[in-house]
Amino acid sequence: MWTEEEMLHYLQMNLKESRLKHSLSVSETAVMLATIYGENIEKARIAGLVHDCVKNKTDAQLIKITNDHKIQLDEISMQNPSILHGLIGSIIAREIMGIYDEDILNAIHYHTTGRKNMSILEKIIYIADYIEPLRIFDGVEELRNLSVEDLNAALIKSFDNTIKYVISQKQLLHIDTIDARNYLLNKNGG
Repeated sequence: MWTEEEMLHYLQMNLKESRLKHSLSVSETAVMLATIYGENIEKARIAGLVHDCVKNKTDAQLIKITNDHKIQLDEISMQNPSILHGLIGSIIAREIMGIYDEDILNAIHYHTTGRKNMSILEKIIYIADYIEPLRIFDGVEELRNLSVEDLNAALIKSFDNTIKYVISQKQLLHIDTIDARNYLLNKNGG
């Protein structure tokens, strides 16, 4: 596996400065949440750092990588290829950076949509991406506070926000996000 310095260098070469700052901020937020929830801090740091490693690739580049890997795309991903940056990021993390830890790879893969039965690390990266200190939107402070009290409740609220936003944009909802929300609602008793 690459060292953290090598990963950082890759990000410096492949991301805009604002996206690099975001990735560093997600990494720091993930470490803070990992400390609270008893998750492996190094895994959280790496997954947070690398989660957006292909964010600046074009839709055509993302689709080409899926085609090269013979990955069958669902209709939502074909209509909105930018959603693929989680999946492609996990491929780059494995094939280029030598990250083979499945939990880290899954946290990178599902940080855009979530999914049913997420691991603690997956939840941490998803919410850290959503609430890191550079993010500014109505309700972010409430979500930050909730994330340190009840990770599942924070995820449900973030899924609700995302779903409302996607609907307001008249875009397709990814089934993984719906499954993730429904799973947590059932698990938390509504």
